Amino acid sequence: MLRRAVIAALTGLVLAGPAAAEPQELLPGLTYERRIEFTTRGPVVANVLTVPRPGGLWQLKPVLSSETILGTERLTAMEARYAAKGTVAGINGDLFLPDGHPTGMLMRNGALDQPPLAGRSSIGLDASGALQIARVTMLATWQGSGPRRALTDVNGPAGPNGVSLFTTAWGTATPSAPGAVELTLSQLPAATPNVELTSPVAAVSANGGTGIPPGGAVLSARGAAAQRLQNEATLGSTIKIRLILKPAWAGVIDALGGGPVLVRNGKPIFRANEQFTADQLLPRKARSAIGQLADGRFLLVTADGADAAYSTGVTNFELALLMAKLGAVSASALGSGNSAAMAFDGRLVSRPSAPELPVGDAVLALYAGVYVPPALEAVLSPNGDGLAEQQRLSYKVVRASTVTTTLIGPDGDPRAASTTTVGPGTYSFDWPGTKQDGAPELEGRWRWVVTATDDAGQASSAERSFDLNRTLGFPATVPAPLGVPRSAPRSVATFKLTRPATVVARIATASGVVLRTLPSAHAETGDVDVAWDGATDGGAVVYSGRYVAEVTATNELGSVTLGAPFTVRRNGPRQ
Repeated sequence: MLRRAVIAALTGLVLAGPAAAEPQELLPGLTYERRIEFTTRGPVVANVLTVPRPGGLWQLKPVLSSETILGTERLTAMEARYAAKGTVAGINGDLFLPDGHPTGMLMRNGALDQPPLAGRSSIGLDASGALQIARVTMLATWQGSGPRRALTDVNGPAGPNGVSLFTTAWGTATPSAPGAVELTLSQLPAATPNVELTSPVAAVSANGGTGIPPGGAVLSARGAAAQRLQNEATLGSTIKIRLILKPAWAGVIDALGGGPVLVRNGKPIFRANEQFTADQLLPRKARSAIGQLADGRFLLVTADGADAAYSTGVTNFELALLMAKLGAVSASALGSGNSAAMAFDGRLVSRPSAPELPVGDAVLALYAGVYVPPALEAVLSPNGDGLAEQQRLSYKVVRASTVTTTLIGPDGDPRAASTTTVGPGTYSFDWPGTKQDGAPELEGRWRWVVTATDDAGQASSAERSFDLNRTLGFPATVPAPLGVPRSAPRSVATFKLTRPATVVARIATASGVVLRTLPSAHAETGDVDVAWDGATDGGAVVYSGRYVAEVTATNELGSVTLGAPFTVRRNGPRQ
């Protein structure tokens, strides 16, 4: 456990360094990169997901918090809800009101859940996997026995003389509306834009609180519009509804609100002249965006913010510059501030300045192919010291599948292979790093390869690699606390080498912050002693507490890192 904690801490330190980390493949075709830029305003950290164009095993879609317009939900919780449909990565969606109501458009699977906000950009995803960004308006009507009349909202309370259509995306019942007249449309098709929707009136009620039937909707009117609705749409009559979008956005099947538009034809946009205030555009804070590359892949980006020591955040135009620099040919902003976040497989990968906040909606990429998580041990070391003695490998499928797994050694020969048919779920394989007779296996790079064909005939494959390396082991702490300040180093921990290696030792806090890096040295087989004088790289003397001596041994087999905890006791004078 200590070995894994040390590796995780070191990974975090590398990501926070002056250079961007190499893109990491999370899924076949999907990569994550953390980019760091040092500016005169302070550091800026941008989290970048590059997602394959939707199609086949991939989907990219807006997801509504708790599947209802009202209410909020954490991004990580949304991903957990969708885990049974695929392996999920995503970012927060549109800006939203305190009750969770998204501020702009929402369309899912071709059904309009909420109309566009005319003064802001809407973000559309069409059936071909193309991103469309435009200012869209809605002209909606209802018609009973009289002429076509204005329908003013979808899944929003009707105004004083307005008419609103409530679908199941709103929830189970309409909101309270004293004086309103409501018609239950039990057979209204999904709220598809640009077509005529018809349904008989199944019930008439008043004052709101009307149950919204599955597969239907409720039409609610107030004021003078309520009287017209009552006169022209009686029980048993037919209602006709049209939800006309301009532009028509033919082919768009999913959409959400956002804005301002950031990039058009590969060029960043300085002033989009959309309905946003200066307070929304100019401050440097956490922000998210969606964009598409020339080859059809998508960019999902979250810039962290509100932490001057880690990431100061970006203005809206700086976000536009970032998206253009990443290669987006078109891009739009999404929600910003403390709710801006990015997650993968139900875990945050961005670093919000506060505990994760719930959001109104999100943009999720779902992969329905086989997913192979990283091996439990990045370095397997079955040497008897009780650390990283056994490897756990696993895979996940979301449909019934025929799966072949193969463990391949450094010599290219398979060691363990099997083919089986499994249902949806996660399956694991434990391996001790030895041959069947218990003899040691070859050291070096091993590969875990998984291929799957699901019950729809879709094939996918994935693999992970890890090292088997017994070079470093048996960390031991010197029991006596290290007294500081001191005039000469004293041993704080020892390790054992089974073969020669270049050794680098570091002293870190219990949380993984490196305080001192000791000179590297070539070491022969035998004991490695870590001695320290209690001072940081800057010469400051540390305080009493728990620390960790970390050693990385590197040779032709790769690198192994181990840690040994020890205690410091700060005294008065030097000793």
